[in-house]
Amino acid sequence: MVALSVLDLAPITEGSSAAVSLKRSAELAQHVEQWGYRRFWMAEHHNMTGIASAATAVALAHIGSQTSSIRIGAGGIMLPNHAPLVAAEQFGTLAALYGDRVDLGLGRAPGTDGATLRALRRSYDSADRFPDDVQELLEYLDDPAPGQRIKAVPGSGSKVPVWILGSSLFGAQLAALLGLPYAFASHFAPDHLHAALEAYRNNFRPSNYLDKPYAMAAINVFAADSEQAAKRMKSSMQLQFIALRQGNPGPLPAPIDDIEQQVDPMALAGANHALKYTACGTPEQVHAYLDDFVAATAVDELMLTCHAYDHDARLRSFEIASKS
Repeated sequence: MVALSVLDLAPITEGSSAAVSLKRSAELAQHVEQWGYRRFWMAEHHNMTGIASAATAVALAHIGSQTSSIRIGAGGIMLPNHAPLVAAEQFGTLAALYGDRVDLGLGRAPGTDGATLRALRRSYDSADRFPDDVQELLEYLDDPAPGQRIKAVPGSGSKVPVWILGSSLFGAQLAALLGLPYAFASHFAPDHLHAALEAYRNNFRPSNYLDKPYAMAAINVFAADSEQAAKRMKSSMQLQFIALRQGNPGPLPAPIDDIEQQVDPMALAGANHALKYTACGTPEQVHAYLDDFVAATAVDELMLTCHAYDHDARLRSFEIASKS
């Protein structure tokens, strides 16, 4: 089995708060560190009442203070929302605090809607500058060049590993061109997984960062001691995804039984398509799914995410997956 990592969106559940969510994220990080997971990444989303990781670098500073060995990182920072210098300073600061435990995954999407994009003081064409911004950021994290006037302090010379994230061929091709590791968001955008991995591997150029391709893919995992309990746990994310698609984003709802009997079939089909790559079931079923996924994709690492309403069930899901 390949290495396993965790993607945490710090879910805010109905009736709870961001404070509780971030406390639970730290507890999750402590547990998965003990269970042998390699990385603990958090994602940047804005104006999402069900996600508490908007200030991603700040949240990761907390995670770093509560752990000792697991890698911490962004999966990812949406670079169109930030000046490259600011991102380099933030993750250079994390590296100054936690040494060689820090990763920086970069995404091209804004991680929000148009109105919030304007509130972030960004423009719609910010994403068009993504390749140039990535290269500028890499320069800030590298050893300073002779005569370089602008330096990231902290950050300069830290050489924080940079990943390119994606859900289409664009990120795969950019990662290949720059010789960077690549992570695909197949946990919610399944359609281009295999094509993106193929494009990344076929076009990869060795670099100072990597001598051969290194690919990771994200999938959802809902593991429990019974199949019924796992399906019930998954229903919270299905409900939240349906609400998001209908323009009603909100906190993570409580799970329900027999979701097929309680929601619109077409809406559920859309959510299920987005969540296509999901390991759901008993320990045996989940372990078999993970093995099959790795065999089908040949990824070097798996990143698991579990958007579950019950914190203890979420911990149990990651514990079960770790024993595959």
